[in-house]
Amino acid sequence: MRNKKNNELAVCGFAAVKALGREHPENIRRFYYSEENSRKFGDLCRFLAQNKVPYNMVENKDLEKLCGSVHHQGVVAMIDEQPPVPLTASVAANWIEVGESALLLDRVGNANNLGAIVRSAAFFGIKNIILPINDAQSSITTSTYRIAQGGMEYVNIYSVRSVIRLLQDLQGKMYRIGTDVRASTPLSKVNKEREKKPALVVLGNEEQGISQVVKDNCDCLVVIPSAFSLPQKGKKAPNPDSWPVESLNVAQAAAIILYEVTKK
Repeated sequence: MRNKKNNELAVCGFAAVKALGREHPENIRRFYYSEENSRKFGDLCRFLAQNKVPYNMVENKDLEKLCGSVHHQGVVAMIDEQPPVPLTASVAANWIEVGESALLLDRVGNANNLGAIVRSAAFFGIKNIILPINDAQSSITTSTYRIAQGGMEYVNIYSVRSVIRLLQDLQGKMYRIGTDVRASTPLSKVNKEREKKPALVVLGNEEQGISQVVKDNCDCLVVIPSAFSLPQKGKKAPNPDSWPVESLNVAQAAAIILYEVTKK
């Protein structure tokens, strides 16, 4: 939940607030906790006291008002709302130089999905996530932090005005991997194709996937094989339109793809 008047964002959820307090306590402007959590954030409270940042024990109903959710898990920290950092050519050049891969989202509109993707990226060591400046793309919200389970503290979020321009600029420099249920390349072969280049994994909108123009600017389109995509003996693989379940949720797909990419 945002406090537009103070340009604040509420971070709630035990794991999310614990990671925030451990990695970036200096970002906290106010901290609230329930009685049952009073002894679980002692180090953070001492830090806040030393820096004259207010913290208070409050009722669960007050925590719900602060974050706009019943899923606060007994803790809410208010931080400055920080928009994604504009991605510059020098930042991307550094990724290429040191071999860091990145994740590019093409209009992923659900804040919970975004949080789950952030969690997977942090788990697999993908530190760089790029969001387009687009009304269809979810922004970083309270639920994003909560679902990320602390992962937000271990990734860098960047913004770009044009996904296509970025893909074109990185041609030949990063291996651009898109996803498509009609692709012929199984995910397991992706590392054989990319050689020594860092990967730029592109994940698409929950309903339409990545757009056709984005597909046209990828080096490789991969598919995650399903039980329905495997051909029976003597028969061709069935058309995706006939599959009972056509694809995974974008956050589930992200976890599988990032696992495969980081195996290298």
